[in-house]
Amino acid sequence: MSFKGTMFHYILKYRHLMKGKLKAEVIDENSDINLIRRESEEAAEKLVKKIEGITYEQADFQDFYAEWVKVENAPENKIVLYFHGGGFVMGSAKSHRNIVGNFAKRLGINLLVFDYRLAPENPAPAAVYDSVKIYKWLLDIGYIPENIFFAGDSAGGGIALATMLKIKDDGIPMPAGCLAFSPCVDMTLSGDSIKTKADADPCTPKGANETYTKYYVGSGDPLHPYTSPLFGDLSNLPPIMIYVGENETLLDDSVRFAEKAKKAGVIVELNIQKGMFHCFPLLAPMFPEATEAMNNSCSFIKKIFKIQNNIKNHE
Repeated sequence: MSFKGTMFHYILKYRHLMKGKLKAEVIDENSDINLIRRESEEAAEKLVKKIEGITYEQADFQDFYAEWVKVENAPENKIVLYFHGGGFVMGSAKSHRNIVGNFAKRLGINLLVFDYRLAPENPAPAAVYDSVKIYKWLLDIGYIPENIFFAGDSAGGGIALATMLKIKDDGIPMPAGCLAFSPCVDMTLSGDSIKTKADADPCTPKGANETYTKYYVGSGDPLHPYTSPLFGDLSNLPPIMIYVGENETLLDDSVRFAEKAKKAGVIVELNIQKGMFHCFPLLAPMFPEATEAMNNSCSFIKKIFKIQNNIKNHE
């Protein structure tokens, strides 16, 4: 692992000390979700900076907030539909502006980010139904499935994969592919890494997985494919790329989903990065592992879209 990557690992692991707290954060049912959301949005807002060549415009979509992340000289007929992360309980298009803006600039393709309904007020499958709705809207305004690509991080990655299962069940044409960073696909938390990687994971607060997935499931069935896509019929899905860190509790979610999808005949590229943590590619270009992973992710999308790739795997 690079020196910069190691430094980021330690910064994340001991971030509570930088906030003046001696103990790391613990999430449980007594945690104030509204406070967590507010702090998350405020922290994200501080990180947002102007990215040259990137503009944000509210989409003309009536059901809920969505915004275009537009890149100068991007092809007009192609789009990445981005599913933001946030543990199913927080996050928004605006909170992810810095993340998706940097992604869009590196990729050279416009993105559409949207505010799906959040748990616990709106448990699964509300987020998946919202995702299908905005995907159908893209089709209605003239995008063809072959020119739409799904991408998402963490909870958003899981929702993106579940959305494809719903699209398939509804008989709607599939998007061209899907890119998932550390997706959460198993609300039963049955993967061994939930426990074996708990101490190594520098990002996930103690109790967060258990609390947030419980809120997301609500009174529903945690085994339902639209809630936990790991347990769905994964046949006939488009090509998928997954990036996951070796040191994260959701490692087994990615490993098991990739294995099952491959057995179902799906083209899957699973990348497990040694020493890395949750959604690390989104921190490109801050350290080499993130930069290489994000460049490879962009190359994957461009290959599917049949766009000439001019991305260099270095800064």
